[in-house]
Amino acid sequence: MTATDVRDWDPGDGRISTPGSARAPGRPAGPALPALSRDRAPSPVDWSEVVEHFREGLVVCDARGVVRHLSPVAERLLPEVVADEPLATAGLPELTAGAEFSHHGRRLRTRLVPLSGGRCCWYVEDVTESVTRADALLAERARSAFLAVAGEKLGNPLHPDRAAAAVVRLAVPTLAEVAVLVLAPRSGRARWWRATRADDEGHAVDSGVLAAVDLPAAIAEGLDGGEPHAVDWLVEQAAEAGWLPGLAAADVTARVVPLPGRDAPAGVLLVARPATRWYEPADVDLVRAFAARAGAALTTALLYRDQAEVADTLQASLLPVEPAEAAGVQWGTAYRPAQAGLRIGGDFYGSHRLADGGSVFFLGDVSGKGVEAAVFTGQLRQCLQALHRVESQPARLLKLLNDALLETTQAHGQGRFATIVLGVVRPHRDGGLTLTMAGGGHLPPLVLRGCGTVEPVPLSGMLIGVVPDPRIGEVTVHLAPGETCLLYSDGVTEARGGRRGDEQFGTDRLVTALTGCHRMPAPALAERVEQITCDWLAHGDHDDIAVLVLRAAGPGARPARHLHAVPETREIRP
Repeated sequence: MTATDVRDWDPGDGRISTPGSARAPGRPAGPALPALSRDRAPSPVDWSEVVEHFREGLVVCDARGVVRHLSPVAERLLPEVVADEPLATAGLPELTAGAEFSHHGRRLRTRLVPLSGGRCCWYVEDVTESVTRADALLAERARSAFLAVAGEKLGNPLHPDRAAAAVVRLAVPTLAEVAVLVLAPRSGRARWWRATRADDEGHAVDSGVLAAVDLPAAIAEGLDGGEPHAVDWLVEQAAEAGWLPGLAAADVTARVVPLPGRDAPAGVLLVARPATRWYEPADVDLVRAFAARAGAALTTALLYRDQAEVADTLQASLLPVEPAEAAGVQWGTAYRPAQAGLRIGGDFYGSHRLADGGSVFFLGDVSGKGVEAAVFTGQLRQCLQALHRVESQPARLLKLLNDALLETTQAHGQGRFATIVLGVVRPHRDGGLTLTMAGGGHLPPLVLRGCGTVEPVPLSGMLIGVVPDPRIGEVTVHLAPGETCLLYSDGVTEARGGRRGDEQFGTDRLVTALTGCHRMPAPALAERVEQITCDWLAHGDHDDIAVLVLRAAGPGARPARHLHAVPETREIRP
């Protein structure tokens, strides 16, 4: 119905008269009517009957604001409006303002159309269903956006503590005013994290530990896979645990949802908020969907933690060990693996004390890099630890080691080999040292004499772990008090760098760098070799680097502080 349709309304009889045959300029013509007989006059249209079937309700007022016509739809939507009474007396300021408002549980939308003669017509439409559908669509979009953001943020932390803190932080305020996450107990204790809404800009997050036997019954049931939302004492249990600060138990509604894990729930999520925001089925579904994502993130973080703990334990067992303290010997070591993040590699060194007061010492390099090479060095070190108890003569000990490695590599089909310098050091009464060394295909040691010169030790031999009866060279070296013997791996001499970035450091540069360093303590000398090598590399790729230094400390000398130069790795924050 338009303004033209009611322009000729007659207030005298309360009915809408038939509009004139002339139509307003620019108004499209209606559908053609069927042809009428010339001897029959056309019957007038009853417009009140037409208006009764409008979807919108019509309230027509005269120039004084008195209601002159009220359609059936308008009577149903606006029962306060009465015909022949001023519209203002109905007490509906929302209607006269011309807006969208709630009325008797329905959502109404009004619009005003002015008519001729100062009259007007109010169109009233019930938009409850369309608004409800629109609100539901917006709510679903908001839920989907929340879950998308949650999935993105929960996919980053690989540490259980940070993942748990992220879970409770994300749950507030979308899901709750207070969110508590309790991880599955470990060693009889359960960690929990809580986020509370502090203000509109942030949340307060704290954590604690509870003994497994002290967990609330609802939490324990959730950890068993249940969802105890129907129990009336759920809020009381959370309040008794101290998890609902600033909230009265009588005015709170809460839910507990388990977080799916691999074999059992990874934890339990408790969400609580004022009872005025009761958890509707859609809200509970959203909490469950969020819990599923949180459970996946926590399971990943827990699995990563377990694997990291295993890796740390294995790394600790494969790292080079500080040489055992020996009378008259000052030790120095430096170690830098090719893959610094692993902290382990194919180079190794160490020492074992002998019953006669001497020590077996060694430095070597196995084929390959990384974890596999480090595992092989662990096997080699274990063999040496056992074999030095039955044989202390360096050449024979090296042949026993060769036989053991051959048996191990052939059994596992590895085909690995190693180079090594193995020696026995014994102190003299004058403070000097005697070194008897056997060579298994490794770089010859260097001796720093008291006059400042550097001498290579003429030591040769074949690789270890290749043939059953390798040729093993052996040589004896005497160190006067203050003199030093340096063992090093090929990661030093084969380091590529310099101006062009591809030039090997070489033995000559090493000898030049060591000349005049005979007064340096053993730890400082080992650190110097590592430093000049790294400077030559200029942060480029390199092989494993290992250095072992033995210095004749002299009579009455105190052992210098040992620098065990295995680089520490910084924690990587996921």
